[in-house]
Amino acid sequence: MTKLLGLSVVFCVAAFAQERGREERGGGHPEFGGGHIPAHGPPPARAQAPVRDRAPERENHFQAERQGHPDMPHVHANDDRWLGHDSGRDDSHYHVDHPWAHGRFSGGFGPQHVFVLRGGNRDRFWFDNFYWDVAPYDYNVVSGWNWNGDQIVIYEDPDHPGWYLAYNPRPGTYAHVEYLGG
Repeated sequence: MTKLLGLSVVFCVAAFAQERGREERGGGHPEFGGGHIPAHGPPPARAQAPVRDRAPERENHFQAERQGHPDMPHVHANDDRWLGHDSGRDDSHYHVDHPWAHGRFSGGFGPQHVFVLRGGNRDRFWFDNFYWDVAPYDYNVVSGWNWNGDQIVIYEDPDHPGWYLAYNPRPGTYAHVEYLGG
């Protein structure tokens, strides 16, 4: 009985350590990230009070819906629910004076078009000869992205003209990105 109990403890500790190591390496959480790619982008947000009437924030954070979940935009793997994309069309953080000034992205949207980041940083990154930048409000969201190897999937943003959503399946987070041309 003692051997069985000891063996059980060893297996539990090993499993916990393995899961903890996976999360620390950015492998995602079982409920988001870890390679899951949403089947579709977010639905349009319901009409809300304009964000510009609220106190200005410098980084895109919100109250995490559950312990262990990020306090930034992410997608749930079990139902493809986009958390954090609910500020509506009048969100001043994503206002662009001239939407799509560099043209519209035509490289493909959704899970059948997975791209690999090939360099850059939040101010200018690229893949497959397409160039992008991240919305300043979302800089904190991309702080852990690997600009030389992470996969991303591009979705159209139904609320913010001139922006797209770049989803990174490793951490399960997404950021607003602007197409700079190809």
